[in-house]
Amino acid sequence: MQAPPSFDPDDPRAFGDPFRLEDLPLPRPAHGYGVQYLGRDQLLDQASLGFLPIRDGRLQGLFPSFAAAREAARAWLAAQGPEAAQAPLAIVPVAFDPVSARHVLIYGVLQPQLQPFEEAAYLPESP
Repeated sequence: MQAPPSFDPDDPRAFGDPFRLEDLPLPRPAHGYGVQYLGRDQLLDQASLGFLPIRDGRLQGLFPSFAAAREAARAWLAAQGPEAAQAPLAIVPVAFDPVSARHVLIYGVLQPQLQPFEEAAYLPESP
């Protein structure tokens, strides 16, 4: 069995390459940065510091900058302990739809392309 890759949450590119929303050719305007748990439609909530589904009305998942989202992701990992160090997190552009009152993943990853080791470790169990 292949060992998981090493991960350093202090690496400036740990959660993806830094980007500016205004530099991206997005299909819809982004309102901020979100910390997505890859493979799930969940974003890190600023109030609870936990992951909530994008359709949850309590979610406050828009961060004003890439740096703020990165710090929140690092804090979440630190609070979870060493077993969470390999959690597949990424910073993604996010919009907020006021009509449906929910967050919208613009380029989120809902079906990860993971190696077999990672896939077995991170995908939710089937009911």
